[in-house]
Amino acid sequence: MLALSLLQHLGFEITGGQRKSAARDGAGGRLAVLKCLGLIPAIALLASAAAQETPPYKDPSRPTDERIEDLLGRMTLDEKIAQITTVWTGKTELFSNDGSFDPAKADELYPAGIGHFARPNDLQGPSSPLEQPFRDERETVELVNAMQRHAVNGTRLGIPILFHEEGLHGYAARGATSFPQAIALASTWDTQLIEDVYSVVAREIRARGAHMVLSPVVDVARDPRWGRIEETYGEDPYLTGEIGVAAVLGFQGTELPIADDKVMATLKHMTGHGQPQSGTNVGPANLSERLLREVFFPPFEQVVTRTNIRSLMASYNEIDGVPSHANPWLLNDVLRGEWGYQGGVVSDYWGIRDLTTLHHVEADLQDAAVRALKSGVDFDLPDGDAFVFLPDALAEGRVTQGEIDRAVARMLRIKFESGLFDNPFADADYAEEITDNDEARRLAEEAARKAIILLKNDGTLPLDASTLNRIAVIGPNADAVRLGGYSDVPTRVITPLAGIKEQVGDSVEVLHHEGVKIVEEGDWWKDDIVLAHREENLRRIREARKVARRADAIILVIGGTEATSREGWADNHLGDRTDIELVGEQKELADAMFALGKPVVTVLIGGKPLGVDQVAARTNALVQGWYLGQEGGTALADVLFGDYNPGGRLPVTMARNVGQLPLVYNHKPSALRGYLFDTTAPLFPFGHGLSYTEFSYSEPVLSAEEISPDGSVDVTVDVTNTGDRAGDEVVQLYIRDLVSSVTRPVRELRGFERISLEPGETRTVTFTLDREDFQFWDADMVRRVEPGDFRIEVGGSSVGGQAVTLEVTE
Repeated sequence: MLALSLLQHLGFEITGGQRKSAARDGAGGRLAVLKCLGLIPAIALLASAAAQETPPYKDPSRPTDERIEDLLGRMTLDEKIAQITTVWTGKTELFSNDGSFDPAKADELYPAGIGHFARPNDLQGPSSPLEQPFRDERETVELVNAMQRHAVNGTRLGIPILFHEEGLHGYAARGATSFPQAIALASTWDTQLIEDVYSVVAREIRARGAHMVLSPVVDVARDPRWGRIEETYGEDPYLTGEIGVAAVLGFQGTELPIADDKVMATLKHMTGHGQPQSGTNVGPANLSERLLREVFFPPFEQVVTRTNIRSLMASYNEIDGVPSHANPWLLNDVLRGEWGYQGGVVSDYWGIRDLTTLHHVEADLQDAAVRALKSGVDFDLPDGDAFVFLPDALAEGRVTQGEIDRAVARMLRIKFESGLFDNPFADADYAEEITDNDEARRLAEEAARKAIILLKNDGTLPLDASTLNRIAVIGPNADAVRLGGYSDVPTRVITPLAGIKEQVGDSVEVLHHEGVKIVEEGDWWKDDIVLAHREENLRRIREARKVARRADAIILVIGGTEATSREGWADNHLGDRTDIELVGEQKELADAMFALGKPVVTVLIGGKPLGVDQVAARTNALVQGWYLGQEGGTALADVLFGDYNPGGRLPVTMARNVGQLPLVYNHKPSALRGYLFDTTAPLFPFGHGLSYTEFSYSEPVLSAEEISPDGSVDVTVDVTNTGDRAGDEVVQLYIRDLVSSVTRPVRELRGFERISLEPGETRTVTFTLDREDFQFWDADMVRRVEPGDFRIEVGGSSVGGQAVTLEVTE
């Protein structure tokens, strides 16, 4: 310290642990003095040591709060803004002609550094991987590492870049493992499986160098016209919350900083997104505070209070006239105040800009940036085009330095707790080794098998290959690759036709015809969708009929595509529908197959629960497959031919037609009085699913007949496999408050467990219910438990089951 004091006394300035390259005026004379004193070698050694001193923010042994505070204190305003803005559509400006990263361009375009970079595996922002393949493992790692080397070694403070990717049902990247779509994963009702799936997704993303994923979606979906229903875990807040917690644990584990094979999850989209006006994406959520708190808030609250989630995305829609990106009650009072959320809020892509262009609540981007920041939004995705105006707003006194620093600190916390400062680089060899490996493929196949739901069966299933000479596999989804939105191109995809052929081998002749086309042109990415020509489809139906006439049994594979139900992200890129029917001539194809008088097994592939009441009435068996991922064909064949006993259950209610909507199992008592000339009954209820065996339930037994409002009770039931096949049953527990001061749903799911039973085996299943299960929001919007009687029902779906009554005393 004496040497450093002497240097400073003589005019040398020491800052940030590094000696400035230039001294004050007159330094040459002072150096001469030091030479005469013989102190140059010693001082040079001490100065070198000082230069090498690690600043607190780079010291992983220090507490995260201390590292954040230290780094914030060193940053300029421009460097802070860089941390809360993003690069995506302009990414190609950073690349040389050969597509490699150019540090010189980065210095020129982003002199304050790059804080956040979107989707490094894609080539040029919003482009289609189907038309121009995205980067593979090695190419992505090379880009990420090159950018990180520049950020860490070539910028003033060496702050690494946060890269984020998409991972709704698998890493949306070239060659990554494609798991069943989200709504299919929800159909497994298996939280451990969900955690395992997202652990693999996290590993494949992290291996390529990204530390953050924009997933999972815990929007409660209550309108199947909405094209994004496939991205959700269904209509129930409890089921969605449990799966959401499992997904986050899979993505990031339980520890902070996260492990080297984990990524920071981003909870989407807060909230009301799943019941938009008219079923159209980004439409207003015309919801009361009660409905928000009873239905749409719970999954978010569960994840926030039960995991270390550090990133949450605001939703595009408005609630009661206030867009979510400008809603301080939502993002500050509820999220951070009531639930104690400690992380940052990211905008949905261009969600802040939408305050001017979609909602028209602000005049320009600076106004939008100010309002979003003050409302609790911390990061501007995907291009930062609004938050770049924050320095001007600061100069004009419209925001404070503290408000900016608060947002920056939240971003820095994600970077520190993701391990980004301590391990920003990736290993291409490792990425290639673990991506879509045998373990991942086996898990994708298991998830697909467990997701399949048997909706109807008259005994036709399972098919017995030994009794069949020919099978006709008919339909537009029979030999098609259907993965769902937020997918790329995996290494392989096994279609239903391929899976069936592999299953039966040479013992059965497999005939095939597509029957109809659903669309002539279009996919999830393209703006314009052109439906197939009707006359051509009618011709195809006649040809398919000729093919199917030769078969002993028909497997009809119909449903939807990524083009007919998808995210409608712009006025010129729509994805929502006015109906829930089969698109095009698919029903006519089904009628032609039924008219042949042969056994018909109908398989539904797609992301939307369809109103297929007429098909369901005529088919011998009906299977809901959703989008089953890359191994779906194998899993489907296993189910159809009895190698696997289906155990999936519906996470949504299947309505008969659009006139019944919204149709949910947990409706209020006054709903669904009746219709003239039609029924209020669903086609298939929430929680429904059949098996190749049968299960019986004992009457539930309570550990106590009455409890206090703060008490708990165990509910025990014996479940027996009474059939002759091993199988899975999803044991479901529902409650109803029989008399309440405000109206309550006719039933609410409050427990479930998927169990496997051998023939004749009995399993005792126990659920514990406590205050959280019985509480509700009273007339004054206070959450409490109200004394009274509660009906507790346990069974295999939301209808039927064994019931008992519990009293909650004063």
